Amino acid sequence: MNAEGHTLIAYADCFSGVSGDMFLGALIDAGLTLDHLQSELAKLDLEDFRLKIFKQQDHAISATRLEIESGSSDAVRAWKDIRLLIERSALHKTVKEKSLRVFTCLAEAEARIHACPADEVHFHEIGSLDSIIDITGSVVGLHYLGIDHLITSPLPMPRGWIRCDHGMLPLPAPAVCEILKDVPVYGSDIEQELVTPTGAALVKSLSRDFGGFPAIKIMQTGYGAGSRKLPGDMPNLFRLVIGYERTVEESQEVEIIETNLDDWSPEGYPHLCAQLFSLGALDVSLTPIHMKKGRPGFLLQVITAPGRSLQIKNCIFTETTSIGLRFRREQRMTLPRETGTLKTTWGPVKVKRVETPEGSVLYPEYEDCRRVALENTVPLKDVYAAVNRCPPEEFEQGKD
Repeated sequence: MNAEGHTLIAYADCFSGVSGDMFLGALIDAGLTLDHLQSELAKLDLEDFRLKIFKQQDHAISATRLEIESGSSDAVRAWKDIRLLIERSALHKTVKEKSLRVFTCLAEAEARIHACPADEVHFHEIGSLDSIIDITGSVVGLHYLGIDHLITSPLPMPRGWIRCDHGMLPLPAPAVCEILKDVPVYGSDIEQELVTPTGAALVKSLSRDFGGFPAIKIMQTGYGAGSRKLPGDMPNLFRLVIGYERTVEESQEVEIIETNLDDWSPEGYPHLCAQLFSLGALDVSLTPIHMKKGRPGFLLQVITAPGRSLQIKNCIFTETTSIGLRFRREQRMTLPRETGTLKTTWGPVKVKRVETPEGSVLYPEYEDCRRVALENTVPLKDVYAAVNRCPPEEFEQGKD
């Protein structure tokens, strides 16, 4: 968050795919200065190189193109060498951690493809100088711009072939398919590489969520240009849209997560609720149902923001006997509301003011009404009645 407490979101709009140099180019286009980038990269023990930054237009859209020049031959590094390079550097702790996360994603994907331990994989492409600069530089850029969360669009998967050090490989490249497990993708008839392993690892490792355009107040947009011209009438650009996250009360996209339980004790439900709400669940419910063979069971349903769904799902698997979940995205509509207090005989009581189509309505907050009832030895219904007698004009916003 920035100094005012607002969450800054970057939306990675991959309409033409994504690569490491396009990602870094978009960050430079959005405000990452060359001086800062070079000073941070100088903290790595790399061979001599020079960054060439220039503007170019693609379909009348101005974008930033990045090229890396090196006087020496490109070294082939192993994953363990790259890890030490970053760990021993003077980069910021957050930049180190996120850069290592991206490289770990790449190394583990290559290790699975080649059926060997990650530390034994020697990278001809992702261990190159270009990839180290693209990945570390992109993380430096996100940190410099103060980006709190990255959200990424579904990624296009092309067809055709690509030549690499191992010979001809089908598109999408095997490493890309391995990296993008559990990430939304869609097919494209373009016979050219659109998503590189480096680009895939960046968005997979750094994104909070994948999906449509988030609710934000747009502050800046950056375009990164690709090195090749795409066939047909399509720009080869990567777009990064940066803005402050906005809570849209009246209309929201939420994720509904459900599971049926027939061998779980509901005694654990209060604890499960507490865990789910601490992870950001918006609502939790448990409904008695009859399952196959007449067995009694429960339908557990959780409503959450899409960006928090992975933690919620892991919690359900950990805290219940569920071995499978159903989930879907839906739109919901809620009324504008705010929390405040009302003055009563027993002091201030927390309430919620809801703006309905017919005007403001005040709703007592149960936990606070219960507290007042216990502290003053009065019936709970009397506290509710006192709150309900107060006119909406006496509502005091944000006071305890």
